Amino acid sequence: MDPVSPPPEQVAAALRQIARGLTALADAISAPSGQSDEDRHLALMTEWGRRGLTRAEASALFRRHGFSPQAAGGWARGDWMEVRDDGNRYLTDRSLAWLADQEAANDR
Repeated sequence: MDPVSPPPEQVAAALRQIARGLTALADAISAPSGQSDEDRHLALMTEWGRRGLTRAEASALFRRHGFSPQAAGGWARGDWMEVRDDGNRYLTDRSLAWLADQEAANDR
């Protein structure tokens, strides 16, 4: 009996899914230790500021602060970031107001 191999497209799709899972796992275990989620959100938003980021830049920023790049989708659904007509990602007014409140509280 000849073994039947799945089509190469299915194998490639499965490998991509495995790679995404490994990336998410690596991001999770390399998260900055000792920082709360709120502290990491604050650090991410402070670094981001008012500038627009490409998808790749936003993904790198999320990773740098210990978040999966897929978290950006939740941020968009929660009105914390938006994609504008230029294709870049920006913090929303809601995010910028939260950031200002946090910075004011830290100055006290």
